[in-house]
Amino acid sequence: MSKLKISIFIASLFPAIWLTYALFTNQLGANPIEAITRETGLWALRFLWITLLITPLRWLTGWNSIVTLRRMLGLYVFFYATLHMLLYLWLDQFFDINDIIKDIIKRPFITIGFFTFTALIPLAITSNNKMVKRLGGKRWKKLHRLTYFIAIASSVHFYMLVKQDKSEPLFYISLLVLLLGARLYRHYVPKMRAASTT
Repeated sequence: MSKLKISIFIASLFPAIWLTYALFTNQLGANPIEAITRETGLWALRFLWITLLITPLRWLTGWNSIVTLRRMLGLYVFFYATLHMLLYLWLDQFFDINDIIKDIIKRPFITIGFFTFTALIPLAITSNNKMVKRLGGKRWKKLHRLTYFIAIASSVHFYMLVKQDKSEPLFYISLLVLLLGARLYRHYVPKMRAASTT
């Protein structure tokens, strides 16, 4: 499992490496700032969906050790989301606090994106074993249920960002419905069946 973990860790860096290379070799089209900001956000979204896939995959395959990958993949969500936020603050707003505040208030998709990123911070801070012990298992699990809010808010952020062809954000929303639906099915259907037999 350690070799797999190392391989996935390295592979997860490839999008950042490619985007950096593409930026400096003028391969990001007519608006490279918009392209790289969008792509880092998309990769944060993709890694979040992969993270959410871990649990259903474990249920289907019985491959319990796959759970050990979840924390690392979750940190990659934060990594790409941080790049996405920094690119927006730097290249779009030039770290102008007044303009940033105005933009957050004026554009709802920016508001949602800002609060979604803020919600990621406590998850990243508490992702290590030391924090799990300090918080206790139950409190840690409750805190990390923020992941579901983040996933839904990220979907809304992406949907609102895209102005014309909504097919891509709708595709990600459809995947999220499946991922969350699998959890609801797993949680409620056995209970409903048990209740109907009593």
